[in-house]
Amino acid sequence: MISWMQKHHKYMVWTIWVAAIGFIGAGSVGWGSLHFGSKATSVAKVGTIEISQQKINQAYSDLYSRYAQLFKGNFDDQKAKELGLLQQAFARVEVQAKLLNFAKENGIIVTDEEVAQQIASIPAFLTQDGKFDKKAYKTFLQNRHMKAKDFESTLKDDLTIQKTLSLLNLKVQPLEMESIASSMNIADKIAYKTISSDDINISIDDAKLKEFWNEHKTEYQTNTIYELAIIWEKNHDINATEDEMKSYYEANSFNFTDNNGKLLSFQEAKEQIKTKMELKATKKSAQLDYIALKKGKLAQPKTTKLTKNDTLLTQDVWNEIANKQKGDILKPKIINNKYAIIKIVSIIEPRTKTFEEAKDEVKTIYIAKLKKEKMLELAEKSVKNLQDNNPIITDFVKMDSIDKIQNLTKEESLHFLQNLFISNKEKAIIELSDKKVVVYNILEQRIEPVDNNMSKIIKPIVNKLKTELYQANLIDELNSKYKTEVYVKGLTK
Repeated sequence: MISWMQKHHKYMVWTIWVAAIGFIGAGSVGWGSLHFGSKATSVAKVGTIEISQQKINQAYSDLYSRYAQLFKGNFDDQKAKELGLLQQAFARVEVQAKLLNFAKENGIIVTDEEVAQQIASIPAFLTQDGKFDKKAYKTFLQNRHMKAKDFESTLKDDLTIQKTLSLLNLKVQPLEMESIASSMNIADKIAYKTISSDDINISIDDAKLKEFWNEHKTEYQTNTIYELAIIWEKNHDINATEDEMKSYYEANSFNFTDNNGKLLSFQEAKEQIKTKMELKATKKSAQLDYIALKKGKLAQPKTTKLTKNDTLLTQDVWNEIANKQKGDILKPKIINNKYAIIKIVSIIEPRTKTFEEAKDEVKTIYIAKLKKEKMLELAEKSVKNLQDNNPIITDFVKMDSIDKIQNLTKEESLHFLQNLFISNKEKAIIELSDKKVVVYNILEQRIEPVDNNMSKIIKPIVNKLKTELYQANLIDELNSKYKTEVYVKGLTK
């Protein structure tokens, strides 16, 4: 997935657009940061458009956030560097700038009214009755340390590109429909047999098992164990009045939203408000205890040993711990609605497990390996004389004939049929997983007539393929038309 993203990032501007709207769902824009060591506001120029440091930072922050989600939080600046995140961010902004040059040259514009309408349609900026909440908008900008003109300028660029690309949504022609429909409406009559590794019996030799472990023993490591001293701050009971809570809600209502970004009412957010207010009241004492612990004026609490990524702590905290050393103390962190001050007392590094420690794990992998080898050997023999092995014979099936395949789940049937209809082999083996394969033989083939339902399914697919082809060709054309000048090293490979 990641290698594909790196290879194709220049064509992904319309799928992963670093947009003003994207800030809202992503929360605070603070993922990753860059400093170019230059006082100049521009780091490059594409055609007639200057690229600012802020624009690159914005793109980098968005990409960093997306990769962090992809890696489930296990992502840091080092990995960002390894993946060339800065170069990806610049490539994306460069493509956007070329599209904006093209739009400008062809008189494609977005008015201030259109920008205002877009802002007024964003769920996070609406009241419960669907009206635009100017206060929520201002709070959003303040929380992200953004000026309204910068947000609206980014949004205008976003809408301009959307408008430009929308011009490439061309109508599907009858011949195009017919060509794609024919390829998708091929029907095969097949003979097939499923073979599962669960049906294969093998015997395990301890000497062979130990030999396998010895070849792969460096792969069997103990987990990193951290001995931590954790101070859990007790939340201050503020005994807030209803009016005080309402006042807090009105000043911070933007931070109380549901999963769809819609603002919660005061009553819906009441428990969250109380917790936030308690945490705010507790923050100072947590900071004082942190300073006292650093200066040795606070007794170290009883230590606890945790395996790395233990769920007692959040993934963000573990990511920070991974970059710390023995004796380091983390600044107060909010974990499960409490402040925690964490000191790293010791770190027990991973080591290679002994054979006895790793035996059960090794045995499971070794058995799976042998079974798969035996399963594939049996499949290779079966494909040569399938008709002699009592195969299942189907009627004519197409790519959507999921319910017509016996002995397979719907997911397995879908996987099998998708691979069957892209294969150019009359007889072959299709692996469904490490534990199951299908051996097949195509007996007959024909093209089915295209009905109205199939046309409805195919039309959006053809339209998407056609649009993406035109967009890719447009980018190639713009690459030769608008030249890029880079003022700062490191933005390109």
